[in-house]
Amino acid sequence: MKDQEVAFSCHLDHQRPGANDNASGCVTILESARSLAALIKSGAIAPPARTIRLIWPPEIEGTVTLLNARPDFARRIRAVIHMDMVGGGSATKAVFHVTRGPVSLPSFVHDVAWGFASWANTESYEFAASGQAEYPLTAPEGGREPLSAVSTAYTMGSDHDVYQDSSFAIPAIYLNDWPDRYIHTNGDTAANIDPTKLKRAGFIGAASAYYLANFSARDVASARHAVDFGRLQRQSTSMERGAAPAVAAAYERAVDASVASFGDGGYAATRLVGVRPPSADGARYRRKIEPKGPLAVFGYDYFADHAATAGVSEPRLLSYRGAWGGGEEYAYEALNLADGTRSVRQIAELLSAAYGSVPIDLVAEYLGALQRIGVVE
Repeated sequence: MKDQEVAFSCHLDHQRPGANDNASGCVTILESARSLAALIKSGAIAPPARTIRLIWPPEIEGTVTLLNARPDFARRIRAVIHMDMVGGGSATKAVFHVTRGPVSLPSFVHDVAWGFASWANTESYEFAASGQAEYPLTAPEGGREPLSAVSTAYTMGSDHDVYQDSSFAIPAIYLNDWPDRYIHTNGDTAANIDPTKLKRAGFIGAASAYYLANFSARDVASARHAVDFGRLQRQSTSMERGAAPAVAAAYERAVDASVASFGDGGYAATRLVGVRPPSADGARYRRKIEPKGPLAVFGYDYFADHAATAGVSEPRLLSYRGAWGGGEEYAYEALNLADGTRSVRQIAELLSAAYGSVPIDLVAEYLGALQRIGVVE
């Protein structure tokens, strides 16, 4: 399986570089790799069956460029652990998130990360509450408070968007602090970084990477246990948001299928299917091979760049606001879901389940605009 890879990713650059954003992610993926290498060298663990790669790109546009310039990377990488701000101490008021993937790319990979994070929550709480824990996961110079990581529905804003775009369809574990009151200010300094937090983030990343790098048939039972654990949280979120039961059930079937298909070189079998025959719901759109990657990156918007030439006005979906997301999220997922099998109505149903009810005519207008600029057919 050396032709397959699990990648660590974080962005090295920033317009306002800081200690948490994103020196914390950069050093933590490096420490994760150093720790794994030391354990392998000592004989404590075996070398991974799949290659583990580390990537420090310019944020978002660098990852888009890399995956377009090196399509062999995109073919080989089976999962990504992406860290963007993972060291915020108590002064930052940060919440540590283990973020699930988008509705367009169901995968058990995110449940694996949450399994390790949940375990770290329990161990660190026991240590904080009693001073006794088998694995407190603390650094000598760091804090002693619980980790209190939370499992979070998909949010955008970093390189994980690129990997999980339908052009590449690579599940990405996204570990991140949000909010951080010092982000993009001169208050984002090393004084506000907690070494214990870095250690715990590094553990979650290293454990997830090693598990996935060695994943085989013997691990299916443990993966399904992690999926069952994650499903309870997703069901709670679906009930709270009033998602259609059929939509939620279809998503869970796709997550289940992803366990068996991991490592087979493609996620076609795991993608979320519609809940009624497409022929009953009118037009279907399919994304073209080019361009690859999200249409909007820092400083450049493919849609805006091509819309004027094509005489296309801005679709209303781009400024729409739902209960749990805005135009950027709706547009990102609408394009991801346009695979030629789903109707506009089915795509609208899935978008509504993820971000809040959206009128079908806004989705149809946006997909029609994408057709006019040559992104879908």
